[in-house]
Amino acid sequence: MEGLVRCSANYVPLSPIGFLERSSKAYRDNTSLVYGSSSYTWGETHQRCLKVASALIQLGVSRGDVVATLSHNLPEMYELHFAVPMAGAVLCTLNARHDLAMVSVLLRHSEAKVIFVDPHLLEVARGALDLMAQTDTKPPILVLLTDSDSSSLTFNSNTYDYDSLLATGTDKFEIRRPNSEWDPISISYTSGTTSRPKAVIYSHRGAYLNSIATALLFGMGAMPVCLWSMPMFHCNGWFVLRGSAAQGAVNIIIKKVSPRAIFDNISMHKVTHMGAVPTVMNMIVNSPASDRRLLPHKVEVLTGGAPPPPQILARMEEMGFRINQIYGLTETYGAATNCVWKPEWDALPLHERSRLKARQGLRHLAMEEVDVKDPVTMESVPTDGKTMGEVMFRGNTVMIGYLKDLKATKEAFEGGWFHSGDLAVKHDDGYIQVKDRIKDIIISGALNISTVEVETVLYSHQAVLEAAVVGRPDDHWGETPCAFVTLKEGFDDVSAEEIIRYCRDRLPHYMAPKTVVFEELPKTSTGKIQKSILRERAKAMGSLS
Repeated sequence: MEGLVRCSANYVPLSPIGFLERSSKAYRDNTSLVYGSSSYTWGETHQRCLKVASALIQLGVSRGDVVATLSHNLPEMYELHFAVPMAGAVLCTLNARHDLAMVSVLLRHSEAKVIFVDPHLLEVARGALDLMAQTDTKPPILVLLTDSDSSSLTFNSNTYDYDSLLATGTDKFEIRRPNSEWDPISISYTSGTTSRPKAVIYSHRGAYLNSIATALLFGMGAMPVCLWSMPMFHCNGWFVLRGSAAQGAVNIIIKKVSPRAIFDNISMHKVTHMGAVPTVMNMIVNSPASDRRLLPHKVEVLTGGAPPPPQILARMEEMGFRINQIYGLTETYGAATNCVWKPEWDALPLHERSRLKARQGLRHLAMEEVDVKDPVTMESVPTDGKTMGEVMFRGNTVMIGYLKDLKATKEAFEGGWFHSGDLAVKHDDGYIQVKDRIKDIIISGALNISTVEVETVLYSHQAVLEAAVVGRPDDHWGETPCAFVTLKEGFDDVSAEEIIRYCRDRLPHYMAPKTVVFEELPKTSTGKIQKSILRERAKAMGSLS
């Protein structure tokens, strides 16, 4: 409007720091965190975060410095997602399953000034710092997190500890708010396997928006009870972490995920929401009866990370869980789409509901655009549910870029869209369905084979616990499908030939596995099956023909 002048006083950069500040007033005396016999209120959590932020400044942390963590789920990990940005610093949560060589590489790359370490990972951290000391890189200050399970461990006198930081900090600390909402709030490393992972930069703005969007699509009302069965180091806890703070949630933190621990905590704490990658859901549905308990109510489950088999979704629903399928990448702050449920689908048979729920769906509220495009022409694919293209994103909840990697950043945003590397189709209702990673698609005799479709059939076999399909080199066909399968207990007599026949009866013959290998499948710390390792194993087998 002509003559309208914006008042600069009304501009406050968006940041999820404000979620904690509000909850410290709205839910001050309500429980925020529970870990074993320890618990805190939202008022206490706010004060603790202020003290840690204050102590970081005393350690010499300046605005824009990187503060790293190497830890499993602990209450302190939750606090650091707020305390570090409160100090004006950038949080970098390292994968707790990295070895010391990788930790050393990532600490050097991120130039972290401080690293907070789980006591059970102390030797990994020290080994990484020793490697850094052999170079010109100054190692970060090591701060040990508190964990009652580590009381028998011994530590060097020159190691800082979290409780000491709290004692030296002040809850009167004046928060160093971002100068711009586009300032970085955190760095998340992708799941690299053969080389250094890429460092994805998140902004305060993106973190704020994705936290709200994730809480909404998860159906989080005020004061939910959230069970932390997914790692907080991955994608900032899928931004459920900061979203739970916005809603004044009770956060139940468990360090070791198992079906028994999940059922026990749901029963004990009346859990309403939890996250579970497909492999964790597979653990739940195949757990022995002795580990299970009747659920006191429907439990909302957020799942993603890999396309879940419809059979697993159906069995989870039968057990009393309600599944919300999301899709995204580290580069999209975790969740970017979800399978928005339509009431009329409730009347469908269970297997049909599960098939629909296995789709990745539509963009969530904070993502501006999601499309499936031909990566060469950049044209949208038709909504026929058959034509495959690459999933691409545009919006505020797409990463700023890769740290110190301009070339990779430019390649990722070629054509003005972020390229996911995932192949998908679009259905006539606009919902997308991921078929495979571009690098996982099998090309056999010039025909494309979706490994996800083959795996879905494998999971329908009563003897199959887990399955992954990769391409095996073939002198005649180029590649043929090779299935790596883990069998359920009591099915040791199932043969490779039986699995192959089962697939040929349910798939076009060219899609059925030509090779079946029975073994335990390698996984990442977030539960994804490591197909890169399986591809190497299949490659080592040589040609079948």
